[in-house]
Amino acid sequence: MKVILQEDVKGSGKKGELVNVSDGYARNFLLPKKLAVHASPENITKMKADEKAKQKKRDEDKAKAEAVAAKLGDVLVKITARSGGDGGKLFGSITSKEISEELKAQHGIEIEKNKIVQDEPIKSFGTYELKCKLGFEISGTLHVLVVEK
Repeated sequence: MKVILQEDVKGSGKKGELVNVSDGYARNFLLPKKLAVHASPENITKMKADEKAKQKKRDEDKAKAEAVAAKLGDVLVKITARSGGDGGKLFGSITSKEISEELKAQHGIEIEKNKIVQDEPIKSFGTYELKCKLGFEISGTLHVLVVEK
């Protein structure tokens, strides 16, 4: 019997796939638990429409990520911080959350804090180059300038 899976089913397939399973497995397990629906022409058409919508959304998200990566090349985020004493050290450190908030406030570009990659926390004044992983194997470079308050 051909069914369209509504959820991921171990050993059968992933959500949205059209699979061929035994009649008993479909009637006694998949269909009563609403893990699958019959592969009727209407359901197949709906499945194809859902796949098209998902692909379109993926393409839009990828285009947005590419646009953000292009914008990041021209951007310099200026962060002011308190001095912790001698040698240009900071009182505390600059986190990716602070960088994300300043980026949004200064330039209107919204990037989640977990997408900003910092090898180690910023603990001194100066200019830094940070990598931003934007998804879809797209990354951009963010320039951060830390100055004394």
